[in-house]
Amino acid sequence: MDIQPLGDLAIRVCFGEGINETIHKRVQSFTSRLHFSKINGIVECVPAYNSVAIYYRPELISYTKLVAEVENICNTSGDVNILRPIVYEIPIYYGGKTGQDLPFIAQYHQMSEEEVINLHANKEYLIYMIGFVPGFPYLGGLSQQLSVPRLEHPRPKVLAGSVGIGGDQTGIYPSEVPSGWRIIGITPVKLFDLDEPNPNLILAGNYIKFFPINWNEYQWIKNLVDEKKYKLSTYLKEGG
Repeated sequence: MDIQPLGDLAIRVCFGEGINETIHKRVQSFTSRLHFSKINGIVECVPAYNSVAIYYRPELISYTKLVAEVENICNTSGDVNILRPIVYEIPIYYGGKTGQDLPFIAQYHQMSEEEVINLHANKEYLIYMIGFVPGFPYLGGLSQQLSVPRLEHPRPKVLAGSVGIGGDQTGIYPSEVPSGWRIIGITPVKLFDLDEPNPNLILAGNYIKFFPINWNEYQWIKNLVDEKKYKLSTYLKEGG
């Protein structure tokens, strides 16, 4: 564990290097224990791949005191009761005009488009963190067989719900934003909705599992989403 200042209103607690589930479980465990400790002066904690940023009010708690409290949490034996992770089942319409880079990925890896879809769907991806834009999930677990270079010239805009692959990562764009990733499909599900009491549909530390749908199913689900009648399917992760 390494603790460093992050500007003058935050600290960064790092638990290792690289991106893997073992380190991230330490991040999640620490975040839960920090939450239950209810330290006065902490404004927010933001977990990332292998670290946690803790924002605080220096008039309520000093840097030295906060570091001491964090070290105490890390050195105290015993675990908090962390809830079993949830797997969110996200429907995806692959290919077509809303998945225009699917043929490129298939050609790049010398496989069929159906093989690309089968490799991308029906597996559990860990949500390491939410960021870049509100609701965007950084996912771990993409097959190396699907890794592709990013676009040389990013697109000025991709549709909300677009699913892309960039390098060794895959993710879902909750809103219309520029993107250099290869777009392979689209989901009708809204990951971020300011009209909801909890705008983020999904949370870090849980998992996403994509499943393919056809265009008619996409339209049907989208209508349900627009009418706020769609219920996202979830289940508890085995061995989580």
